[in-house]
Amino acid sequence: MTFAKTLAAATALTCLTAPLATADTFLKYGEVEGWNVYIDQEKKSCLIEAVDSAENVVQMGLTEDRSVGYLGVFTKGETDIKAGDVEAVAILIGENIYLGEVTGMRGNITAGYSGGYVLSDSPQFVKDIEQQYEMIVFPEKEYAFTIDLSGTKKAIALARECNEKQISG
Repeated sequence: MTFAKTLAAATALTCLTAPLATADTFLKYGEVEGWNVYIDQEKKSCLIEAVDSAENVVQMGLTEDRSVGYLGVFTKGETDIKAGDVEAVAILIGENIYLGEVTGMRGNITAGYSGGYVLSDSPQFVKDIEQQYEMIVFPEKEYAFTIDLSGTKKAIALARECNEKQISG
């Protein structure tokens, strides 16, 4: 699988924030199994977010034109991530490994957070996220880390419902 690599999609993601609970443009739609679903009132689309006990944030949603999904991971932990840096990444979900690029974010997200996001247009990537309980991320430079995917199936279903309501108005 290859991750979609479009400048337009990357530009659409520059408003990602970590966490969203205090952002003015985001309205809470619902909550399920540890995941919050938000409406991006500017883009009229929805995303899911989970924050763990160490205040690490995982966000998933669609780009503005809804053609590509994104997955962002942000931390308050020490990193050498620089805004706009692109590096190779491998993501293991169940038995499938996905290779692509991660784009770093720093400074244009909530103060104290850094992280990055990947873009994907693969339905299998989303299906794996829904059906598996963890994802292991292998960045090019940093150490590997695991993301808990518990509850994503219901959270993605709620986000789909939310997106349909935004489309139908």
